[in-house]
Amino acid sequence: MKSRIFSGIQPSGDLHIGNYLGALAQWSKLQESGDYEILFCVVDLHAITVPQDPVILKKKIREVAALYIACGIDPSKSKIFIQSENPDHAYLTWIFDCITPMGWMERMTQYKDKSKKNGERTSVGLFNYPLLMASDILLYDPDLVPVGDDQKQHLELAADVAEKFNKTFGEAFKIPKIFNQKETARIMSLSNPTAKMSKSDEDPSGSILLLDDAETIEKKVKRAVTDSGNEIQYHSDKPAISNLLAIYSGFSGTSIENAERKNKNSSYGEFKADLASVLVEKLGEIQRRFNELIKDEAHLNTVLDEGRDFAHSISSKKIELVKDLVGLRR
Repeated sequence: MKSRIFSGIQPSGDLHIGNYLGALAQWSKLQESGDYEILFCVVDLHAITVPQDPVILKKKIREVAALYIACGIDPSKSKIFIQSENPDHAYLTWIFDCITPMGWMERMTQYKDKSKKNGERTSVGLFNYPLLMASDILLYDPDLVPVGDDQKQHLELAADVAEKFNKTFGEAFKIPKIFNQKETARIMSLSNPTAKMSKSDEDPSGSILLLDDAETIEKKVKRAVTDSGNEIQYHSDKPAISNLLAIYSGFSGTSIENAERKNKNSSYGEFKADLASVLVEKLGEIQRRFNELIKDEAHLNTVLDEGRDFAHSISSKKIELVKDLVGLRR
């Protein structure tokens, strides 16, 4: 049997080049290897841990699904589905709620960071969503889970929960392994190279969106902060240029070393112009495919229906096993 891969992205905010390099491009490469059975999920239940406009959320769910395909995910080779359309995710989360110590959840750094900003408005869902993520993963017994650096702690929690369940009730869950690509796993903001590029960034100039037009891309790259000096070099003391080189490498298909050599005698301005050209060309291809897909409502619905049915055919068996082990089946 092929090894299995599971991953997903929230339909909140707008997908950007960090999402592409850190997730979508990697997923496409894994798919093309032919070595894996792959499930990609639009994790919409995670999105509602913070307030969402229902009309916009519905639009974003379909937008993310279409972008998956536009960025190279082939529905004939991989399955794409919407998390909330498979109730097994929420069901297993409740089981995990009841066996997971509070101390494990209180150590989650993302919750601590976000709750400081939100104060009393912080939802129980925001506190609890790492267990929903654990359910997303463990329902499908994946061998690999592609995640960014900021999600590694949550995958470690999923492994801990799986081990605890297996020891308490009997073997039910496979322990997943992290997969990420070092140079492009964490793309940083163009306006602040010490902060990760984010869908929720308050400074719009810090992120290049997958659906930005050519003029916007060129302006954002031109305004990107740089380091002191004038060397185009990938180095820890040059975080801004190192970030731009990682982006250049990811979208041009060349290594960072080759990108350094190519731009050895270039000024920052010349390098940025070259980078903008690479981005406009690649994102233009993605946008043309996206626009075709988002207009073909029937085709997108068929893809998502088939993905949902395939996912449920796997997860329903896992739920029956869990219910039997816990004692919830007659």
